[in-house]
Amino acid sequence: MSESLAHSCGHLLVDHLRAVADGAAGFSKAFDSNGACARWAYLAGLWHDLGKYRPGFQRYLRQSDKPDDAHIEGKVGGREKTHSAAGALWALQALEKTHGANGKLAARVLAYLIAGHHAGLDDWDGGLKERLSNTDCQTELKEALAAQPPASILDSGDFVPDISKISGGAAGFALWVRLLFSCLVDADFLDTEAHFDAGKPARRDGFPTLDQMRLALDAHMLAKAAEATPSEVNTLRADILRQCRDKAALPAGFFSLTVPTGGGKTLSSLAFALNHAQTHGKRRVIYAIPYTSIIEQTADVFRDVFKTLGDEVLIEHHSQADAADRDETMRSRLACENWDAPLVVTTNVQLFESLFAAKTSRCRKLHNIVNSIIVLDEAQQLPPEFLQPILDALNLLVKHYGVTVVLCTATQPALNTTNYFDKSKDLRGLENVREIIDNPDALFDALKRVNVELPPDWNISTPWVDMAEKIAAEDCVLAIVSTRKAARELQRLLPPGTLHLSALMCGAHRKTVIDQIKVRLKSKRDGHDLQPLRVVSTQLVEAGVDIDFPVVYRALAGLDSIAQAAGRCNREGRLDGKGRVVVFVPPEPPPLGHLRKGAQACISTLHGQHADPLARALFASYFRQFYSTVDLDSKGVCRLLTVKDRQTLGVQFRSAADAFRLIDDQDSASVVVRYAEHRDEIEKLLGMLAAEGPARWLMRKLQRYTVSIHKRVADKMLAQGDLTLPMPGLYAQVNADNLYDPTLGLKLNDDLYNPGGFAP
Repeated sequence: MSESLAHSCGHLLVDHLRAVADGAAGFSKAFDSNGACARWAYLAGLWHDLGKYRPGFQRYLRQSDKPDDAHIEGKVGGREKTHSAAGALWALQALEKTHGANGKLAARVLAYLIAGHHAGLDDWDGGLKERLSNTDCQTELKEALAAQPPASILDSGDFVPDISKISGGAAGFALWVRLLFSCLVDADFLDTEAHFDAGKPARRDGFPTLDQMRLALDAHMLAKAAEATPSEVNTLRADILRQCRDKAALPAGFFSLTVPTGGGKTLSSLAFALNHAQTHGKRRVIYAIPYTSIIEQTADVFRDVFKTLGDEVLIEHHSQADAADRDETMRSRLACENWDAPLVVTTNVQLFESLFAAKTSRCRKLHNIVNSIIVLDEAQQLPPEFLQPILDALNLLVKHYGVTVVLCTATQPALNTTNYFDKSKDLRGLENVREIIDNPDALFDALKRVNVELPPDWNISTPWVDMAEKIAAEDCVLAIVSTRKAARELQRLLPPGTLHLSALMCGAHRKTVIDQIKVRLKSKRDGHDLQPLRVVSTQLVEAGVDIDFPVVYRALAGLDSIAQAAGRCNREGRLDGKGRVVVFVPPEPPPLGHLRKGAQACISTLHGQHADPLARALFASYFRQFYSTVDLDSKGVCRLLTVKDRQTLGVQFRSAADAFRLIDDQDSASVVVRYAEHRDEIEKLLGMLAAEGPARWLMRKLQRYTVSIHKRVADKMLAQGDLTLPMPGLYAQVNADNLYDPTLGLKLNDDLYNPGGFAP
């Protein structure tokens, strides 16, 4: 009946169902090569809230003093108020009646989408199969149909069930379902958002176009070239940029951009992406970075490039403040990102966990990845224990969804198909990866700017006290270690004034310190700063941080990390000779897991080598050896996403999503800290969060003042009164100055601290 409501404040259910159906179908057209996907998405939208016709749900909307969260199942009690199963059951009933066995099979796809549009995609076995046979769900459908929804809502129209046209066949089924699910939930969120705040959709239209961004980048690079001091390094950077622009005309697919650190690959890769987008009609550029701790720096570089286009030029998305399903509210759900911008700067965690997600708020953005360009900055940082499912997903995106992928790094990982003696470790890799640089070896030779000193004996470690004495003897030095704990210990042993960088400092704090380092480096080069400059950092400086020291010390790590550390040494080639990179064996080995295996593979690769330890040819050998020691699908994600029985289309979506966690812990927590330099701004934003609830722009602002720690640590600090919980999934430091150190960042008790669980 047309008077039934979808939400409070007069939002008619029939209008909502039709709007979501149209929206979902429109989103699906981006990957609708054969014209079939739009009908799947349309029916999912048309039937997703069919259960809201139930009298119990309608009474709740009209009588409750808190009706806005009624559409999130689990927020309200009572069997009479559930509503996400009716549409799934109607699909099974109606399509089997109209199309027989083919209709019944197709309806299972719609059942995944509709039944999961609140709580997320479910497993078939042990989940959706049992749920749909439950008598409560049957009652839900009966009550919804008894309310006599309009015949146009119940009609399947010209839908033709044909799963043979699914992109990627059986291997691509799970990704195809998640993309359809993304279309449904984003359309649902947007129509709900428009109802409660009619101005929000208009405020989302302020981003510049990719073509405007391309022209702005061209102008920026021209101005930068005119200001640059003539040098061999700047000549090489200009040629790298030229080659990126030239190769952008090549057909879409896989590319590698193999450029030594300091070769300007960040802006050159962006130039490739923007030119490639113009040539091939791509919709957006997604720039993925391995560490939360450095994403702000890359985003700031891009904002500087596009500053003539306004303040809102990109989405910077790395917040992990996602509420658990049980804690969601309507406002927290609507505040999640859907990547509706031409340029998105994000983390590997956000990108890849979203690709394998089951939760609605994480899946919402997936359809916006279609027909995009993904630049994987520092591609060697792809998590090895999840490498096989990641490569499978990238292959599907490139082959079937119009995506171009750029593997951007100085140390290209060996991602081509590899057969090992142990067949269980075989790698289904990336094929036809085209190198953008014409002669990488010549480029590496031309940009060689350091000499690397290796330990005389890999088996003998050096105590921190002795390392501190060596580092203290240097006038201008950067020391990089593998854990936050080691960084604090070494900084404590060095002379007063030694600077510190780690991810226990919020982004705004890190930026302040990095800016200070850059100013002092220039002042020392100019002869104005005569005081020693010593910096201790975790590996967060090894990617995306443009600093240039004459001497770098690096604790034993993977060969790729050593190469990245070397990229912070004599970066601009200003020294008369070569820079000096000293590799040492620290008193504690790297944390267990792939960090330690990387260090061991490094030792094996370099043992007996007398040539340059950073010779480009060594990296393929290093990565092959490293990958051979790692289970490339350690959680069995590929198995969970494989269709076991084509008669049921059974896939374990939720179990796969739970297994695919790039951060090796049960969960992470984002903590808003009281960083003294920005205290007033932080208080203002937290006050707005308390008064108005979460909004995307507000969560983006708060990201610069957050630190990620283990959730169990955050919960203990919450119980002790050190933290508050201003919204589900987001913690905040209480107004206590002793919890956030102006040099070291957030203080954690040693007995709670586990250095192996997070990015540096």
